[in-house]
Amino acid sequence: MADTAFAGFPPAGMKFLRDLAKNNDRDWFQPRKEIYESSVRQPMLRLVEAINARLAKTAPEYISDPAKAVFRVYRDTRFSVDKTPYKTHIAASFWRRGMEKNQSAGFYIHVQPKEVYVAGGVYFLMPEDLLTVRMHLAVNHAEFRKLASSKKLKSLLGDLEGDSLTRVPKGFDPEQPAADLIRRKQWYFSAKLDPALAASPLLVKEFADRIAAVTPVCEYFNHALLKRAISRPKDPLSGSQAARPR
Repeated sequence: MADTAFAGFPPAGMKFLRDLAKNNDRDWFQPRKEIYESSVRQPMLRLVEAINARLAKTAPEYISDPAKAVFRVYRDTRFSVDKTPYKTHIAASFWRRGMEKNQSAGFYIHVQPKEVYVAGGVYFLMPEDLLTVRMHLAVNHAEFRKLASSKKLKSLLGDLEGDSLTRVPKGFDPEQPAADLIRRKQWYFSAKLDPALAASPLLVKEFADRIAAVTPVCEYFNHALLKRAISRPKDPLSGSQAARPR
């Protein structure tokens, strides 16, 4: 992309997303697809490029290809009661180099007319990677608690969030000091920002500052997860990492 400067989402982009929420069907979307491309997707690609420029100084391992980082507009409706075909927000994620989306702690952003959102940490992992994180927490819980209590992190992203089990998973001592952390299935921090920021170049700084604040937490998890990713068996036919169970 020749021009990577992010000037904010144009009014036409937010109007498109508002209208899409009211007309979420293919007959409405297809004739207006070019508006989505020029006023929603392209600005998001520029936003990711601008964030990448900040990451080069604070978290270079998380620089992401914008074309891969930005989510598609199409919803996966196979297992959803809601069969509307399109997402009414634009989102992107940043994952650590050498790892895959659901093997890594990372960052997530999305923009829609009524909400600007940023998060960082662990949102979804396969069972074997969850076990890796829980074992890491069992031994290194004091380090995590120190990171999670950072004044900067709490001021920019609040408290630790995520779903938890009602009991400590089998194989872990329910009386151990890390039991509350091991019960969790997710470990992330998030913030909802002023929706007006979507139209402003200041959005880059607001996102980048929060990503920088939560980077030490992501690195804490990825220290353990990266070792597991490297040790995964290779597919003998393709040379790539073997597919994980789904």
